[in-house]
Amino acid sequence: MIRYAALFGLSLTVAACSNEAGEPLDRAVFGNATTSNAAVMAGERDFAIQLATRFAEDVPTTINFAFDSAQLDAEARAILDQQAHWIRQFPEVRFRVYGHTDAVGSNSYNKTLGLRRARAAVSYLVSRGISRSRLQAVVSFGETQPLIPTSDRERRNRRTVTEVSGFLKRHPTVLDGKYAQIIYREYVESAVPRTTLTSERSLRTALE
Repeated sequence: MIRYAALFGLSLTVAACSNEAGEPLDRAVFGNATTSNAAVMAGERDFAIQLATRFAEDVPTTINFAFDSAQLDAEARAILDQQAHWIRQFPEVRFRVYGHTDAVGSNSYNKTLGLRRARAAVSYLVSRGISRSRLQAVVSFGETQPLIPTSDRERRNRRTVTEVSGFLKRHPTVLDGKYAQIIYREYVESAVPRTTLTSERSLRTALE
């Protein structure tokens, strides 16, 4: 990890040194480098990646849409319900929803349509108790990132994708730097009490 941080810092240094002598330093570059290095050294970036992987393994991250529509059908709502259940268990995590379309129509229209789809997904998650401050419907990719390369109508390309984007900086757990607790803690709502497991074993033994 430290090696990667060093290489990243070196690349920024080379970029910064490409300016002519006497030019003012680009403070934004050095500020970004400091922020990135701090995130790497604190482990925040690593844990965000682990959470993103866990989210994608635990629940479907993608919903699909009818042609030229941003309406959520029953299947999409069921998937978003699963996402909302997962998201509620990690109150310090933020998410982004990316909108996509198929290639039918102009690029500008499809960008708008993709954003409408992302906003529809976010609005539904909010209706399921997720704070809007934790969700962002980003500018859509429109038709530029198809799953299936085709110029025809393709439902699999008409989608939104929900992804982990980072942590809420003001959340107490994050401020304390307890990222391991965020990643490895058990799901509270889905945990099975030990007494239940013991009772089940006792009943099974009695029946045998």
